[in-house]
Amino acid sequence: MTVSRTTRRFFPWLTTAAMIAVLLLAACGGSSSSGSGSSGSTQTLTFGSALSLTGSTATEGNLTKEGYELWKAKVNAAGGIKVGNTTYKVDIKYYDDKSDPTTSKQLTQQLVTSDKVNFLLGPYGTPATLQDEAIAEQYQIPMVEPNGASLQIFSKGYKYIFGVLSPATEYAKIMVKAAMAQPTPPANIAIIYADDAFSQDVAKAAQAYAQSINLPVVAFIKYAANATDLTSVLNQVKTAAGGNVPDFVLGSGHTNEAETTIKTAKQLGINPKLWGFTVGPSTPDFISTLGADANDVIGSSQWDSDLKYTGTDLFGTPAAYTQQYVAMFGHQPAYQSADGTAAALAFQYAIQAAGSIDPAKVRDALANLDVQTFFGEIKFDSTGINTTKPMVTFQIQNGKLYTVYPANVASATMTYPTPPFGSR
Repeated sequence: MTVSRTTRRFFPWLTTAAMIAVLLLAACGGSSSSGSGSSGSTQTLTFGSALSLTGSTATEGNLTKEGYELWKAKVNAAGGIKVGNTTYKVDIKYYDDKSDPTTSKQLTQQLVTSDKVNFLLGPYGTPATLQDEAIAEQYQIPMVEPNGASLQIFSKGYKYIFGVLSPATEYAKIMVKAAMAQPTPPANIAIIYADDAFSQDVAKAAQAYAQSINLPVVAFIKYAANATDLTSVLNQVKTAAGGNVPDFVLGSGHTNEAETTIKTAKQLGINPKLWGFTVGPSTPDFISTLGADANDVIGSSQWDSDLKYTGTDLFGTPAAYTQQYVAMFGHQPAYQSADGTAAALAFQYAIQAAGSIDPAKVRDALANLDVQTFFGEIKFDSTGINTTKPMVTFQIQNGKLYTVYPANVASATMTYPTPPFGSR
């Protein structure tokens, strides 16, 4: 049977004996099972998620869903989640929020009030997460989210929101550090960014960090989120460094905007020494869409398949995770996928640690979680941010992703300066 959070809420008059009778009757008509003479039973634990399966962030949303689905398949194949004498098989209820934050909030409320899911797995992106977390808080249902990095998410004092990824402030900083570690580093930087909470957080942090190390920011330009024409922005960038192209152009946005930037820059003949993007280069679509023009672009990543983490979870290492992911989906995982799996793993560990599926007890277990996984360490601070796991910089080289910074985890050396378009 599907476990209900609300049986006692709506039937407070039931005696213990009556409650047992109700549950036994439900078990007879549901999916709960136990063998003759068995001391345990099998039930279903349902998670819910409103994801961007269509719309402007569908690429990232579907990658997140694949991360959830891989976890579900593996945890069920391993027997489920055991709590006391009960084993819970996992199910996940999805809705398509069409990349619209307001729709995401409405669907998340439907998951809680109509579908009565036990727990919430987050949507894709900061705008949707900012909406959905209010539902989690209102109904006191824990939500672990994988792909909303803005600090705004964790600034409201909410107790039922947790994020497995490093915060937005780290996305650009790690790329600037990688660039400045080169023998002849960039002399200046241009920053272009989308008008959404995540992208603005990233851009402002990049600007502040560049200024702190005396790297001139020669352009700081905002554009409309989900823009499909960046010609005017890039024409400004083209001459921003005293009439010349800046050494380093950093874009803070999402996959479609990163692809548009590269396509437009090629048409305009803009060839900086280095291109970097916060979101996009790690996705399979970026490389397949741009072909050779994607080569030598750098990106920041929450996770890469060539990292050397060793966890105690179902996957153990990034390499093992990648192998299982490719076997299931036929393509390499992006970090959004790994983020999704890590969020689900956090729930699994918390439920086991709580020894209960009671939302408040699982919330408390999440707040005290500290585990090593294929994704790295998962440990939340008092606001719900996973501040312990560092980010890395990768570069696309010959159509493949390689970690290039920090040096102690790098699998390749950064190509810098990068060749112009047509020579990659």
